[in-house]
Amino acid sequence: MTLPFLKSLFPPSCHDRVFLVGGTVRDMLLGRDSQDIDLVAALTQDELCALGFRLVEPTSGATIYFRYHSECGKIEVTRIDSRDSLKDDLLQRDFSVNAIAMDLSGREIDPLGGRHDLKKRTLRACSATSFTDDPLRIFRAFRFETDGWRMTAETRALIRKQEWAAAFSAMPVERFSNEMLKALARREPDRFFHLMIEFGVGDEFLPELFRMPQIPAGPLQHHPEGDLFTHSIQVLQRIAAHSDDPLARFCALFHDLGKLTTDPALYPKHYGHDYAGFNIAVAFCNRLRLSTDYRKALAWVSSLHGKANLWKTLRDSSKLKMAEQAFKGGIVEILPLIAAADKAGGLPMTGWEDVVRIVRMTTAELGIEQHVLEAKAVKNRAAFILQKRVEVLREMHVPS
Repeated sequence: MTLPFLKSLFPPSCHDRVFLVGGTVRDMLLGRDSQDIDLVAALTQDELCALGFRLVEPTSGATIYFRYHSECGKIEVTRIDSRDSLKDDLLQRDFSVNAIAMDLSGREIDPLGGRHDLKKRTLRACSATSFTDDPLRIFRAFRFETDGWRMTAETRALIRKQEWAAAFSAMPVERFSNEMLKALARREPDRFFHLMIEFGVGDEFLPELFRMPQIPAGPLQHHPEGDLFTHSIQVLQRIAAHSDDPLARFCALFHDLGKLTTDPALYPKHYGHDYAGFNIAVAFCNRLRLSTDYRKALAWVSSLHGKANLWKTLRDSSKLKMAEQAFKGGIVEILPLIAAADKAGGLPMTGWEDVVRIVRMTTAELGIEQHVLEAKAVKNRAAFILQKRVEVLREMHVPS
């Protein structure tokens, strides 16, 4: 549909000066639907504006022209001076598989052999300066690897060739976080973080990740995996097998942030790490410029996962309070997944759905009459409602 649509969008006089590029071509050749359309066009600014494109000057990257179409989504155009400039544009891109262009007749322009790399799912840097031109491409390469791509030896060598601390320190953290969240939604999200450790890059964004390998996960009888990094990665892997939600995976990886505050004299135990994790999680997500959903979810997962691991031993009132807090954090679906993934062979939180259903019930649904509630002192009303919820829960579990 893309080529016929573009032929209808641009007048015939423009057809030999408009080229599909980047991820749009890559996805087409892989037989995937592309969410957006990326173009390079040897058109003037006046021509683009006359076709409904709006000039956008981003804080980083090239100036683009933008138009939204209700059926095809975002259309972004990078303007070049002439058709002869197309090859230069392709050579300045990140990887060969993203450096294939296609004209509106479907003819491919592939100066770097990207088609060959595409078949082998190989990630090859377009030039020796690909990463120095934009160091974010390092994390983009790591993100591609979470989806089954593999960097060539030469591309890996380019990353190891120099120190990146200064470049990353000057980079807006949002650019890193965006790549991290995309990686968390892919098939092997743990690979992104393994590669950060392997190449020793990204400490400027995730110093917590680089501290984890030196911290014991807990007493060896409970954590035979040893260190906190290995434990956190295993929890992420277990979650990824059951949920493709990047929020759930993010919380799985960083659920034990509170252990970073433990006094080394107390190792291998981490007393109170769940409580310590609440405030750390808030500061952590704020620093990464993550959304409120991520901040709340990680804070409450950090705080509640320890109790969730003891689910079977909790009193009914404690279970109900936990469910109320899970609602506050937006982690009703996430918490039981993390509790089960927190150790190999972890058990489900049996009865969680019933507890959640009762917490959702209004006072009327609980059978509490309004005049009875109003007769209670304000300070006693919450405890009265909780007791009623406990009674309903126990009635629900009485054998018939």
